[in-house]
Amino acid sequence: MSGSLSHLVLACAAFVGTHFLISSTGLRTMLMARLGDNPYRGIYSLIAVATLGWMIYAYIGAPVVDVWEPTTAARHLSLTVMLIASVLFVCGVSTPNPTAVGAEKQIANGAVGIVKVTRHPLMWSFALWGFTHMLANGDGAAMVFFATFVLVSLVGTLTIDRRKKATLGDDWLAFAAATSNLPLAAIIAGRARVGLAEIGYARLIGGVVLYAVLLITHPYAFGIDVMP
Repeated sequence: MSGSLSHLVLACAAFVGTHFLISSTGLRTMLMARLGDNPYRGIYSLIAVATLGWMIYAYIGAPVVDVWEPTTAARHLSLTVMLIASVLFVCGVSTPNPTAVGAEKQIANGAVGIVKVTRHPLMWSFALWGFTHMLANGDGAAMVFFATFVLVSLVGTLTIDRRKKATLGDDWLAFAAATSNLPLAAIIAGRARVGLAEIGYARLIGGVVLYAVLLITHPYAFGIDVMP
């Protein structure tokens, strides 16, 4: 099976399955009660890294089976969306957010900065990253590999919301009412207002710098020049 699309599908299924089985069922509660928060998170992280490594190994060895030919327009759109993903990533990792692991106490401060755009900036950055690579690649292996990240990220936003609602109660309801999962939805609905200064000019510039670094290093790191 090694070196086949079936192998890649199996690896991706393991990545998705272990994520949702452990983090989205009663198994998570049971393990945390028996092991404690930090040991549980350590084991969960090891499993995630192991299945991700398997995915990467299977993807590298998968055959190229063309599904469609990416157009120049699709590549340009991919590059544009990737800029948004880069900004979301940098802003997400540097902005206090109660949806982050172990950051529940931040809910007392309400939503700030990029969290008013979406309460899951990191998850959306990964989803958009996967989407851009699906746009820019037309082979079956890429579709399976990158769609896995889109699936895990988007479903992950829903499972995080459900878990936080159960643990934070009314505080979460107030926070959720002032924010949105879907980027910009709360702002469009008039439930939130945010300016560039609140998001942070340094964070925005950092996102652009990350985007530029990814563009420049992509040919050397992955052997593919992404510029049209």
